[in-house]
Amino acid sequence: MRIIGLTGGIGSGKSTVEAILARRGAVVIDADRVAREVVEPGKEAYRRIVEHFGTAVVGEGGELDRAAIARVVFADRDELRFLNSVTHPAVGEAILERLGELSRTRPDAVVFLSVPLLVETGGAERYGTEAVVVVDVPPELAVQRLVESRGMTREDAKARVAAQAPRADRLRAADHVIDNSGNLSALEREVDRVLAALGAL
Repeated sequence: MRIIGLTGGIGSGKSTVEAILARRGAVVIDADRVAREVVEPGKEAYRRIVEHFGTAVVGEGGELDRAAIARVVFADRDELRFLNSVTHPAVGEAILERLGELSRTRPDAVVFLSVPLLVETGGAERYGTEAVVVVDVPPELAVQRLVESRGMTREDAKARVAAQAPRADRLRAADHVIDNSGNLSALEREVDRVLAALGAL
């Protein structure tokens, strides 16, 4: 089984790249989806988050209100550190379990492990990735896309982008870069170019 790390900043278009990769036959493990699963009601991470932030971050159905949490943590780095200290270990364990299962059931699979903080958290080493692929867009374009696709205010979008590790750090860690500053057709060509370079087509 081959494990390839996939990362990129908010608004870079990782989700679109994941969909293209899945259509090309790759297995995609999305850490964002795993992160939502590990904070479902009844889970230990859920309990710790509610205990810390209070019921203001709980939605009407009992699930966590991600928008409410985001408003708190992206305005306060200490709160963001706390949230990460709870969620990252739980997500890491869940990902390792899935990789273990895939290695048994699909030993010939090409697995793209999509982790927003892959570079910042040292995930490439932890998960044994053979290469790191970074989806990249200029910060201003990321802000524009967040405003257009997620309905964020420009100020909120800029704050989200600014809260991340510097773009240059991700690019330095990249073995391959997918440029997503063009349209969908251009992005598909970029994905195919990187798959070919990885020998994964």
